[in-house]
Amino acid sequence: MASIHPSIPLRPTVYGTKPTSRSVIQQSVIEIETTSLEIEPSVRSTQTKEMGICLTWKDLYVTASVGRNGRRPILQGLTGYAKPGQLLAIMGPSGCGKSTLLDALAGRLGSNTRQTGEILINGHKQALAYGTSAYVTQDDTLLTSLTVREAVHYSAQLQLPASMSKGEKKERADFIIREMGLQETINTRIGGWGCKGISGGQKRRVSICIEILTQPKLLFLDEPTSGLDSAASYYVMRSIATLQKKDNIQRTVIASIHQPSTEVFQLFSNLCLLSSGTVVYFGPASAASEFFTSSGFPCPPLQNPSDHLLKVINKDFDQGTDLDMNGTITIPAEEAIRILVESYKLSERNHEVQKEVVILSEKGTRSTDKKRGRGSFLNQCFVLTKRSFVNMYRDLGYYWLRLVIYVALATSLATVFYDMSKSKDPIKDRGSLLSFVSTFITFMAIGGFPSFVEDMKVFERERLNGHYGVTAFVIGNTFSSIPYLVLNSLIPGAITYYPPGLQKGYEHFLYFICVLFSCLMLVESLMMIIASIVPNYLMGIITGAGIQGLMILVGGFFKLPNELPKSFWRYPIHYVAFHRYAFQGLFKNEYEGLKFNAGKVGGGLNKNISGEEVLRDTWEVDMSYSKWVDLAILLGMIVLYRVIFLVILKTTEKVKFIMACNVKST
Repeated sequence: MASIHPSIPLRPTVYGTKPTSRSVIQQSVIEIETTSLEIEPSVRSTQTKEMGICLTWKDLYVTASVGRNGRRPILQGLTGYAKPGQLLAIMGPSGCGKSTLLDALAGRLGSNTRQTGEILINGHKQALAYGTSAYVTQDDTLLTSLTVREAVHYSAQLQLPASMSKGEKKERADFIIREMGLQETINTRIGGWGCKGISGGQKRRVSICIEILTQPKLLFLDEPTSGLDSAASYYVMRSIATLQKKDNIQRTVIASIHQPSTEVFQLFSNLCLLSSGTVVYFGPASAASEFFTSSGFPCPPLQNPSDHLLKVINKDFDQGTDLDMNGTITIPAEEAIRILVESYKLSERNHEVQKEVVILSEKGTRSTDKKRGRGSFLNQCFVLTKRSFVNMYRDLGYYWLRLVIYVALATSLATVFYDMSKSKDPIKDRGSLLSFVSTFITFMAIGGFPSFVEDMKVFERERLNGHYGVTAFVIGNTFSSIPYLVLNSLIPGAITYYPPGLQKGYEHFLYFICVLFSCLMLVESLMMIIASIVPNYLMGIITGAGIQGLMILVGGFFKLPNELPKSFWRYPIHYVAFHRYAFQGLFKNEYEGLKFNAGKVGGGLNKNISGEEVLRDTWEVDMSYSKWVDLAILLGMIVLYRVIFLVILKTTEKVKFIMACNVKST
């Protein structure tokens, strides 16, 4: 519902046709600025080239697919600009297209959207180079086990160029932390489900810190004040707006913001007010209230201007024409929006915006910003390995909880199969114990999948902003997990191996641990592949459990290899399942060199059979190659799974890039 004074007609008034004394002054200033734009475009172009990045968009339309053939409009014919040294605020009620406009300008629209219109960077159609722009998402995706200092410092080591020393990177990070008011929580963990950490508003400031480390000339902020109180919102936005005075960079800032306070609203240079994907007003934020007044919707005294603007154009709670408590006429928000849109189209302000877009879009007058350097590949691998190692150490759900479960299962196995030399059927007992180790103990590795998903979310955010490469991430994740997997193999393996009386000798024990380690790492690699395809952890766990169950079924224990149906199950599934090589390797490691009592035969004599005969006749193990070949195959499959993980990440990235290019070209 929109309030309108009875003395002001409902007929739309063209902005500027009935100016007050204040509007006369502002209009004169506009005319002077326009004249200077028309007379000295080359001077302004030179200044823009030195100062930073200009972003312009003209006749921007964005639609989203609905169903099979339907499309729903999100943005409708938007035109505007963002200039260096200014803060452009995109405001409007929920669902008006604020985040979509921000994503369109940053080149982040999804594959289900279609974009038309022209978006230029310094007068050129080009992609945003690394280091020249940054995007702070609405959701704070951070490694919860790190402290504020560690999160920002690790990001500084990854993002800042190799030409900077560690001391300079640390100094830059500490400066940004102070500017965002986080010095009191600098040694506090970000926090998650395992521990209480910093507040939601502080997490938002950490996200901003990470993205402005490179001192980008173009900064996108999606709801930067979400979760902050009014005071914190003001100080954060003031820090962003005045940061250029401290780092001497004329920064272009574009922020979507829901409902700023009066103090925050005064920090905005320009305002883009949207309603249902249509521009209601674009221009200086300080002139927005006057535009609404001239259109018949004055802001009541002592009221926050942003509250009034949003209340007038919010049609979610529209109930028709009525009188409010003060007797003021209210009209439907739909009608108010129509009046404002028409008033803006006919206003002098709209013409000024069109002229400014034309001037800022002039090609050949501004050089494009070059791609900045970042940390070297080896440095990225080292930092990611170290950061991931710390995260795994502090996250109880990553490996420590699994270690407790493994120890409990190993203790159970040790007591159930204790001293198999005295059992009635040592051949069967050994096979059952080894098969349990290589299937159900390794099966528990899927418990780390939720942590994998969180890692993937952090990777996707950081990769979108160009912090590091895909290969560095895969290498860092792989090497950081090895010590924990060795620990999870060694302790439960020792508990399982010795009490039941498996074959003595350090070589046999070492082989047993190596196979257990390989199986754990293979399951973890499999779950990483699934995490890159299925981001939902519940669906991912179900998928991983199903794939492993299928491999266990055809591994060669529950159904002997020669008894498997040849089509599909034996060829190729039996040979694809890594459990086949784990079974055969562990069986060869245990049975070779042993002799077993087969019972009495004719004449009352006991017959002994060799372990090789048991392997060949009872378990149908392929004896044409040694157990070390089975281990080598398992290690080779680890490399293969990690390469598949790398290829999937790179392919997904390329597909998204191609789709984004298609969205821009349509």
